Amino acid sequence: MPAARLHLVRHGEVHNPARVLYGRLPDYRLSVEGRRMARQAAEHVHGLDRLIGGLVCSPLQRTRESAEPFEQLLGIEPLVDERVIEPTNVFEGKRMKRALLNPLNWRHLRAPSRPSWGEPYAQVVARMDAAMADAWNRAESGDVVIVSHQLPIWITHLAVAGEPLKHDPRRRRCALSSVTSFERDGDGWVEVGYAEPATTTGAVDVGAV
Repeated sequence: MPAARLHLVRHGEVHNPARVLYGRLPDYRLSVEGRRMARQAAEHVHGLDRLIGGLVCSPLQRTRESAEPFEQLLGIEPLVDERVIEPTNVFEGKRMKRALLNPLNWRHLRAPSRPSWGEPYAQVVARMDAAMADAWNRAESGDVVIVSHQLPIWITHLAVAGEPLKHDPRRRRCALSSVTSFERDGDGWVEVGYAEPATTTGAVDVGAV
């Protein structure tokens, strides 16, 4: 039997006292609250009472740490996949409000539909789709969990829904430790659920690309 369902799980809150856009920068770990959120996400998936046949995570520290409670509850060692990583972004390490006030940075905003400030959305969709398909085919049965980041999860949602990839980052429906679920439909995907199992009141969520 092939896999049955695939869950894209966003990492928990990151320790980011400077409130910069951290992107792919190293050493951005989960906060204490972020670890709690990751645990709540894992408990939610575990509580669905569905067999889990595979666990994948991005190589960044915050996603590896968010995968740990899944490994503990499900007894599955995560496979690290570079294809589900955060996109590149020229604003990494900067506070966005300050960066956007600098006219030297305005050239990076010239083509928001691509986008001109980082990895093209179409490229993110392609690598996520390939990683999801491989994880799906690798699982002999049950569901697959992929712990990733806000932009890759949201852009996958838009692509699956047939919506334009250009969007306002402030309006993404992809909360910390949220779970977006898909099933296979022929050679494509269909979204079958979205959940926000973690308590995020007061959370700092300013570092996503």
